[in-house]
Amino acid sequence: MRIAQIAPLTEAVPPKLYGGTERVVSYLTEELVAMGHDVTLFASGDSCTSAKLRAMWPQALRFDPAIMDLTSPTLMMMEDVRRVSETFDILHFHVDHWPFSLFTRQRTPFVTTLHGRLDLAELQPIYARFPGVPVASISESQRIPLPQANFVATVQHGLPLNLLQPLPRRPEYLAFLGRICPEKGPERAIEIARRSGLPLRIAAKVDRVDQRYFEEQVRPLLGEPGITFIGEIAEHEKAEFLSGALALLSPIDWPEPFGLVNIEAMACGTPVITFDRGSVREILEDGLTGFIVEDIGAAVAAARRIGVLDRARIRAEFERRFTARRMAEEYVALYEQLIMPEEQARHAPGVRLAV
Repeated sequence: MRIAQIAPLTEAVPPKLYGGTERVVSYLTEELVAMGHDVTLFASGDSCTSAKLRAMWPQALRFDPAIMDLTSPTLMMMEDVRRVSETFDILHFHVDHWPFSLFTRQRTPFVTTLHGRLDLAELQPIYARFPGVPVASISESQRIPLPQANFVATVQHGLPLNLLQPLPRRPEYLAFLGRICPEKGPERAIEIARRSGLPLRIAAKVDRVDQRYFEEQVRPLLGEPGITFIGEIAEHEKAEFLSGALALLSPIDWPEPFGLVNIEAMACGTPVITFDRGSVREILEDGLTGFIVEDIGAAVAAARRIGVLDRARIRAEFERRFTARRMAEEYVALYEQLIMPEEQARHAPGVRLAV
């Protein structure tokens, strides 16, 4: 199958440091190539892939100091993809609603995976205007704010089987991994650690948009005993960081569409303590791969009994449910149905299409 993967240009594929969507695009692209498909990746020029790379900008926009208007390169990428669209069997976009208008006016089947939150008021008129555009969700809960969208499948994320593995480390601390922002709750993680009497290590990036929040709400707490701020870490550092953790703290306060960090922890055999928001119950099983709680007090109690969970079983659950090969196979089934004539697709096995 001739497949185009169209990635955001903000980060390289895979990203050098933080970057959830671009990381998933990389995992998917590499698995599709390994399965024998002819894959072209439209991404920044500093991306690294075994697929054919079509460089849409010399480097990731995040690291290009000359870029002032981030939308211009993406607009150019949309036009470049359109000009070669008929050379592909399927176009798979990962850039939100950018392709909706242009690509409904051409013949090649396409689908967009929605990677972010959908509970934004400004999205309602977009999906009302384009009710037939096929989109894929990354969890069932992600769909709730946009029931009118044409969701054709839910495909949960996956990681390469051996990307992250449990390392022989003695778990000694609680961990916070990802991004410093109000919805992720680093200040709540600090309170959980303080009240549970356990050290906390924070490995997270600070975006410019969250710099003030970090300076005013988080930095004053970093001087507390047992709190260590590491900063942003690369992918190759995650296995060491997570394997040494008693648990990953994820005290989120937003409708998390998926939470890639949860399955990264699972891959290392590390349990997750998280608030019950968004897709959490679709990804984690309370009492098996972590503890799903409602508030800080319950999280503290969970941290104190985290040792009852079996880290080998957590890794086994990752292998059963969240590999990149499983993700790629589900997307291939979706591609095949989108390529089929509509009547055939209605009766085809595999990923369910919305009708």
